[in-house]
Amino acid sequence: MKVLGNGRAKILTPAEIDRLFDRGFITARDRLLFAVTFYCACRISEALALTTHDIVGGSVTLRKATTKGKSATRTLPLHPILAKYLKAYNPDVGFLFPGRDNTKPLTRAASDVIFKEACKRVRIKGASTHSMRRTALTNLSNAGVPLRVIMEISGHKNLSSQSAIWRYSRNSLSRRLGS
Repeated sequence: MKVLGNGRAKILTPAEIDRLFDRGFITARDRLLFAVTFYCACRISEALALTTHDIVGGSVTLRKATTKGKSATRTLPLHPILAKYLKAYNPDVGFLFPGRDNTKPLTRAASDVIFKEACKRVRIKGASTHSMRRTALTNLSNAGVPLRVIMEISGHKNLSSQSAIWRYSRNSLSRRLGS
């Protein structure tokens, strides 16, 4: 859990995710922004860099130039819930999440404020924008999705960076061990 910006991003429970989307995020834009980070398991900077041209034909493309390592473009299927939020937002052509003057995307600082205010509204402590990505990757792991698939989704190239981002829940680990 993060305390004053230090530590690992909190892994959110299903109830906390529901609260954020039901009552935390106020606008359709904000719901879509954080749905992208959750359903694509991407970093906030990757979501903010998306344009309307990056979501086409039932897929979301995270371009190489906008990813952390700038090593590869990732194309992910458009989750049905993400499609619902996209339809509700109905963005103009250009940046999916434009900033004030529409010539640049919304800033990371602005998205941090949006997320912190949403968490405050629904009484979630210790979460950050990265919690959405970390929660998504942990959920995939706990659901038994093969590691190679999780690495493709996350854009991680090696096991050490991948394993640092998620944790097994105690119940999931116990089920896998047969206890």
